Amino acid sequence: MKDAAFERLVQEGFERLPAWVREKIRNVALLVEDEPSTLVRRKERLGPDEMLLGLYQGVPLTERGENYGVGMTLPDTITLYRRPVEEAAHDEGRDVRDVVAETIWHEFAHHFGMDEDAVREREQKRKR
Repeated sequence: MKDAAFERLVQEGFERLPAWVREKIRNVALLVEDEPSTLVRRKERLGPDEMLLGLYQGVPLTERGENYGVGMTLPDTITLYRRPVEEAAHDEGRDVRDVVAETIWHEFAHHFGMDEDAVREREQKRKR
C-alpha cells in the first residue's frame, strides 16, 4: 500500500474514535513509519519474531500535572508502523483499515493512562 493511502486510513481510524474521546485528546501527533527502528525494538524488548503495530510515547493524561504545558512542550506521539500493520491484517485475513483503527484505539488508550494489561483487557471486552 502506498504511503498516502495508508495515511488516509490513519486519518479514518482517528475519526472512528468516539467524539468524546477525540475531544479529550491534547498535544498528540499521529505519525507513520514503515517499521520500528532497531532502537525502538530494543527499547520495547521485542524478539526477532515479535511485531509492533504502534507505539505511544509521551506523558499520559493521568500523569500530567498542573505545570504540564508550561513553556515549550513537545507533543506526545503515536506512531503506526505500516509494514507490520499490513502484515498483521494479511496474516489474520482482516482489512488493513480495521487493524489501523484498532491500533489507534490501543495507543490512545495508553495516552489516557492505561497500562498494557488494562488496554488488553478492554480490547477483549470490546470484541465480545
